[in-house]
Amino acid sequence: MLKLFQYNWQVRDDWFTWCEDVPEEDLLKKRVGGVGSVLYTLFHIADVEYSWICGLQGKPEPEEPSFETYASLSKVRDLSSQYHKKVEPFVTSWTNEMEYRKLTETDSNGETVSFRHGEIMRHVIAHEIHHIGQLSVWSRDIGRKPVTANLIDRGLFE
Repeated sequence: MLKLFQYNWQVRDDWFTWCEDVPEEDLLKKRVGGVGSVLYTLFHIADVEYSWICGLQGKPEPEEPSFETYASLSKVRDLSSQYHKKVEPFVTSWTNEMEYRKLTETDSNGETVSFRHGEIMRHVIAHEIHHIGQLSVWSRDIGRKPVTANLIDRGLFE
């Protein structure tokens, strides 16, 4: 599981670098599908990862930051970096014993729901990969080559 988180973090960093050569209006332009814009998608990915992992650590649900406060490449990149520093120790200390622990919370309908920690960790991984696919489609829409999604040759298994 750690390798897939590391993969996602590398790909996210590659997307931030990719964004450096894209006009800000293209980064903020509302796109068809997904959660909105390229920049909002990167913001959303980091926020969702941080929120779920806070829950797994027993920390209170963080207040969702306002995208308007972070609506620039440098600010979203900095927020992602801050969140990464907070979640990485948990991810790197993952053990098989943590797999079946339960996270219980109340959903938006007031119902109590429970999830296994391993299920949540895999959801976080899949969530980011899903949105990275959307970024790849949007990059082609603006005539740019997307970041490679290839897991091979990223140095993760050396």
